[in-house]
Amino acid sequence: MPKASEIKKNNTIVFNGKTCIVRDIERSVPQGRAGGSIYRMRMYDVVSGAKFDETFKDSDMLEMADLVRRPAMFSYIDGDDYVFLDKEDYTPYHLNKDSIAEEILFFNEETDGIQVLIVSDSPVALDLPISVELEVVETDPSIKGASATSRTKPATLSTGLVVQVPEYISTGEWIKINIEERKFQSRGENTKK
Repeated sequence: MPKASEIKKNNTIVFNGKTCIVRDIERSVPQGRAGGSIYRMRMYDVVSGAKFDETFKDSDMLEMADLVRRPAMFSYIDGDDYVFLDKEDYTPYHLNKDSIAEEILFFNEETDGIQVLIVSDSPVALDLPISVELEVVETDPSIKGASATSRTKPATLSTGLVVQVPEYISTGEWIKINIEERKFQSRGENTKK
């Protein structure tokens, strides 16, 4: 059983008899405490979808849930469900848009490296790669001669996500986005498709 300090985002744990996915972790070190950090975790129950926050000391022992990761690709939208196909056996996985609201901004039909997290034979969440490539659909015109270290401008991507990009990026280009930081990383490899 891992300590609270070893838990990462998108890990699945058993808490109060419920299987929960850790969506976000905030670490703090209270003043005047000898040692221990405090970990505030935002979790949601994979069965009911209920979201809640819980605080743990770094030495608290947590039980990992039985979790299966399956490589998948986005297929289509069916009402409020996003449907992913297993890359090996083409099993369809239906995930409600509310349970993957954060992830929706970071993938499209061409995103590679998506994994569907399955608990007790039910798809419950997505695990995305560290970075993804998305197309810039709207931004101010690029400025010729702008350097990589110059100012930035907002750019709207094909998924609706808005990020700051260097001035030399123009509409129609593909850029690499770091998902965790929600930041521009570099020009995409499939620019000018």
